[in-house]
Amino acid sequence: MTTASASPLSTEQDPTNAPWWAGNARLTNLSGRLLGAHVAHAGLIVFWAGAMTLFELSHFDPAQPMYEQGLILLPHLATQGWGVGNGGAIVDTHSYFVIGALHLISSAFLGFGGIFHALRSDARLRNSFFDYDWADTNKMTTILGIHLVLLGLGAFLLVAKAVSFGGLYDPAIENVRMVTPNLNPVVIFGYLFGAIGQSWIASVDRLEDVVGGHVWIGAILIAGGIFHILTRPFAWTRSLFVWSGEAYLSYSLGALALMGFIATLFVAVNTTVYPEVFYGPALEVRQSIVPYFSSPDPDLVTSRTWLANAHFWLAFFFLQGHIWHALRARGFDFRKGRVSDKAVGVMG
Repeated sequence: MTTASASPLSTEQDPTNAPWWAGNARLTNLSGRLLGAHVAHAGLIVFWAGAMTLFELSHFDPAQPMYEQGLILLPHLATQGWGVGNGGAIVDTHSYFVIGALHLISSAFLGFGGIFHALRSDARLRNSFFDYDWADTNKMTTILGIHLVLLGLGAFLLVAKAVSFGGLYDPAIENVRMVTPNLNPVVIFGYLFGAIGQSWIASVDRLEDVVGGHVWIGAILIAGGIFHILTRPFAWTRSLFVWSGEAYLSYSLGALALMGFIATLFVAVNTTVYPEVFYGPALEVRQSIVPYFSSPDPDLVTSRTWLANAHFWLAFFFLQGHIWHALRARGFDFRKGRVSDKAVGVMG
């Protein structure tokens, strides 16, 4: 049963004349095609991860510091304990090859799925679990719940790696070790509320706390996901949010922007999750009109330096996308420079 939205702006802007660069806007009401686009997009991401891993591996020089070689994926794998020995030395690159190859193989299956839904499947998956109505608040929160559960399971994958599958690299002992999570809520949420350290959650300096935080966030995500799957939105939320595809995109971009800015801080100053042996020295926070990060050695552009900058600028443009789509979700027509007549009529 469809639960109608109480929002006055749950209607979509007309995608009929959407330009080519509008991308998925042309698929707003075509659940089959949009599913294909999502699966194909996942395939591209997985393909990039596999191809880039093998590319970095082909250029990797074990005799040179990893952070001076312009690498990004191999440092992440090393931090997770793959192929690392005492002192952070890379002693086995075979695992990197296997991980890259598995990603390439997986991307092929995702790519085939995307092509199938784009070309052969029904344009709209009517009477299917994957069909939807953007204004159906119950369906939308169910989809939100499914995503939250999947994110929670992802958090527990790191926990499993730390606890049962080889452990993580610990810069405190310069070696890989198994980790027992610290589940003390006073400590874990102490980071969140700024009671510990000077850099908010980026102050964490023990793997036990890192893994314990993943246990907590994984459990919260799964619990929240199950809640949204099993319940209907409260009445006050139906009038608070805009229930349209454009609005959901704006919410997603806003969340990505927030996570990107948080990641910028984490990458820049944290040397437990981002060890110096793989990413280079921590960046310094310089005080100015607007605080900024800089390398202790301005002539050395480490993996940490450009990774932090990449996160910042990606988050910045995600934020612009959030504002753009949030305004459009409220009926603003950028071609006319004002709220569209249709939106005014709906609100009036």
